[in-house]
Amino acid sequence: MKAFRSDRLFYSSSKLKISLISLILMMLAAGCSAAEPPKATEDIQAAINQAVATLQSGGTQTAQVPATTTNTPRPTAIRTPPALPLPYDPGAWLNPLDTPHTYIKDTCKELKSKWDPQNAVPGTFIMPIMFHSITKGAVTNADQISMAEFHKLMNDLHDMGFQAIDMQQAADFLYNNAKIPQRSVLLIVDDRKYRAYFDNTFKQYFDQWGWKVVNSWISHPDTNQVLWAENVALEAEGWVDHEAHGVIHNINMNDNSSDAFIQGELQGSIDAFKTHFNKIPIAIIWPGGDFGKKPIQFARQDGYKLGFTINPRGPIMYNWIPNSDTADPARPSYISEGAFEDPLMTLPRYWDTDARAHLDAVRNLGNEAAAYAAKVKPTEMEYYDILCAATYGSIPQQ
Repeated sequence: MKAFRSDRLFYSSSKLKISLISLILMMLAAGCSAAEPPKATEDIQAAINQAVATLQSGGTQTAQVPATTTNTPRPTAIRTPPALPLPYDPGAWLNPLDTPHTYIKDTCKELKSKWDPQNAVPGTFIMPIMFHSITKGAVTNADQISMAEFHKLMNDLHDMGFQAIDMQQAADFLYNNAKIPQRSVLLIVDDRKYRAYFDNTFKQYFDQWGWKVVNSWISHPDTNQVLWAENVALEAEGWVDHEAHGVIHNINMNDNSSDAFIQGELQGSIDAFKTHFNKIPIAIIWPGGDFGKKPIQFARQDGYKLGFTINPRGPIMYNWIPNSDTADPARPSYISEGAFEDPLMTLPRYWDTDARAHLDAVRNLGNEAAAYAAKVKPTEMEYYDILCAATYGSIPQQ
């Protein structure tokens, strides 16, 4: 392009020179024919000299190419991520020793799941409740609840906006914050029960509200075929969800147990479930509420996703599980879970006999957790935008 412009400039300059010289010659001819005195010749020569100088000066200026200016980009400002807020503190709603424990190590994953509008809203919780014996007569054991109190509990749950879920929904929520009802309840019946037990208690609530119930199933070799057949039918009907409760059951699993015994309880349940229920259990409801580091490790190796204690410490939320790090003299039967560092395998459960007394506290806790989440959302979103978005993608907007 530069060569093309130079040729054009040279051509224009030459053309101008020829025209000027022709003009000068015409002027000289006119001067000669008029027989002007010598001074006229001197004036013409001066004019020629001036014209040539002007031509040279103009040609030189025309041939100049303006310099190109390069803009230097300004450096991008470095954004400092804010400090992340602490987990929600339940304060007086829980026992001071029952403190929230987190389990997701990937902060970016947690924040994306927490604030994705397709997932459960912050403040969503599950209230696991443990049932044993529901009796029509007088209550004679500590693990019994009367039929009247059972119906009061179920109706209070419904009136306060709770909805029952199954174990797969619970696992999806706890691992990925999958959407579940904001006030969820997990109804867990321990030990083998005949069909009549479920038909006379939980069936009406499945028929009315679609509420499912979990049966903690003991896969003992002496289980008779009628009991197996009835529960296989319940599982197939879709409203009783069976999960593992050991094989021998009356001998608890803990760190004093042999590896062979622990594996027999965990893998034995899996094998029995495959044979009879055509499924693999995802939860172990620890027999007797006992557990330990070894049982938890073995359960993880066998593919269990969740484990439940009998410690009624509080409701559970996404990446927020009430566990205790120290023994409590006031509650000596509660095993401290914190040292095992796997909150998903040491989940708490309320007891059916006093669950109603905690319904208001559980609801208030969920409301407070939602309000706290809204308060810290700008900080968490800024953190995610600075440190996570480039790798994990932006969080969808509602």
